[in-house]
Amino acid sequence: MNWLYSLIQSDGVAHTVLIYAFVISLGVSLGKIRICGISLGIAFVLFSGIICGHFGLSVNETLLYFLRDFGLILFVFAIGLQVGPSFFSSFKKDGMKMNITAISVVLMDVAVVVILYLILSDKISIAMMVGILAGAATNTPSLGAAQEALRHISVQEPIALGYAVAYPFGVGGAIMALIFLRIILRINIESENKEIERANNSKEQHELYSVLLSNPAIANKNLKDVKKLVGRNFIISRIKRGEEYFVPLHDTILLSNDILRVFSTPAEKEAVTVFMGKEVEEDWGASDSKFVSRSIAVTQNRINGKTLNSLGLRSAFGVNVTRVNRSGIDLLATPNLVLQIGDSVAAVGEISAIQKVENLLGNTLKKLNNPHTFTIFLGIMFGVIIGSIPIPIPDMPMPVKLGLAGGPLIVAILIGRFGYKLKLITYITQSANLMLREIGICLFLASVGLAAGDKFVETVISGNGLLWLICGFLITFLPLVIVGFFARKFAKLNFLTLMGVLAGSRTSMPVLTYCNTLSADDSPAVGYSTVYPLTMFLRIILVQVLILIFY
Repeated sequence: MNWLYSLIQSDGVAHTVLIYAFVISLGVSLGKIRICGISLGIAFVLFSGIICGHFGLSVNETLLYFLRDFGLILFVFAIGLQVGPSFFSSFKKDGMKMNITAISVVLMDVAVVVILYLILSDKISIAMMVGILAGAATNTPSLGAAQEALRHISVQEPIALGYAVAYPFGVGGAIMALIFLRIILRINIESENKEIERANNSKEQHELYSVLLSNPAIANKNLKDVKKLVGRNFIISRIKRGEEYFVPLHDTILLSNDILRVFSTPAEKEAVTVFMGKEVEEDWGASDSKFVSRSIAVTQNRINGKTLNSLGLRSAFGVNVTRVNRSGIDLLATPNLVLQIGDSVAAVGEISAIQKVENLLGNTLKKLNNPHTFTIFLGIMFGVIIGSIPIPIPDMPMPVKLGLAGGPLIVAILIGRFGYKLKLITYITQSANLMLREIGICLFLASVGLAAGDKFVETVISGNGLLWLICGFLITFLPLVIVGFFARKFAKLNFLTLMGVLAGSRTSMPVLTYCNTLSADDSPAVGYSTVYPLTMFLRIILVQVLILIFY
């Protein structure tokens, strides 16, 4: 057994891989254990690393720092790619209310940290208070950003200990805050669910209906001119003229008594119908033998970033596109809509024409499973470069850097949103994205735990562990209760959506899981995902600002 003892005690690559594999597998397994229906999930890898570090397991310090930082980069970059397409649209309508609520929580977190530090500065350093903040907010990337900021100013402090102490109460304290809010606001969950159901029913969905053309003002005009006259967004997918069916082109002349198959939103339906004639009941089954409706996946690289109008599907193939599904969301097929890899195009036309469009767009689903590693590593490269740029701030002793957490996150968001303009393929399957995130965060948490493990028990028991825990609970509980109360009273946010927003302000999946148990739909998840990107960005930046201001 000397070979096994040598493997465990050595300092080589095999030893490092063995230790990380053991720590991560142990943490993932224990993280599935539920207490009162709540589990720490992947975060338990941190505690697994602490336990192993306490009992003497260690790895080469250089390798540990590399794997920690590389894991953090993978994690935040995968998050950025996922939220990028919807990041800027999240500031519209109710998204603005949600983001203001989340920003208020983040800023109040900082205010509580500053107040506690001013009171307890003789017992807790600002660096450790920032570590406690990262744990109380259950935000691992901010811990990485804080550690990097401390490294730049040559301060050695094991802030991961504060993070580890505060993290469990960061989850439990947040759920307690939501329960407390529910009690003091006298929330009826059933009523909140019904309110969301009514709102969802009134939201605009795309509708398919038939219209008899009877307005002489638009009869004998081509389709292109008619769309300009109506001034609304709608698609005519088929026309019935007498007993004949056909797919209209832009220059197709519309005649009186044509029956049009129209696709639009309910909000546009009344105006389109009144302008053209009247709605009628029509069975389009007879046209199915001549025309087919098919969903075609965009998988050809050369189509990425092109508009529907530039492809000329109507004029070249006689095929009508009614809508485009992107990440589960239906988009009306307007001429200027930009196609991206992974889009699903709903096309109507003759079978032979549809087959030609399939060849043009790709429709090779297997191709979507191929990873586009060029985009990922190009983005990481520029993320590291941008994260290393010093940003001078007046009256600050040192410039702020976005760091290895902020730089890749911003670049990934921009690539996810605008990458198609540079002909970059940003599509990545959800399973691949989750795998990238899980591997990254596991490497980071295992590294942090192993580095802090040998000092954890001694520091917590003989040091200020209980005081750290109290501070973490206050940072978690007070901002959520105060901001949540005012958001409900003045912003009038639905409580289920508000819970998701507050969970997103904490970037806490365990808290979101609790919220989902109360909701009949995905309203908490919508609130969570709406505020998550901005919250993540602010937390990464603000922990660095706190450290640099007070040091």
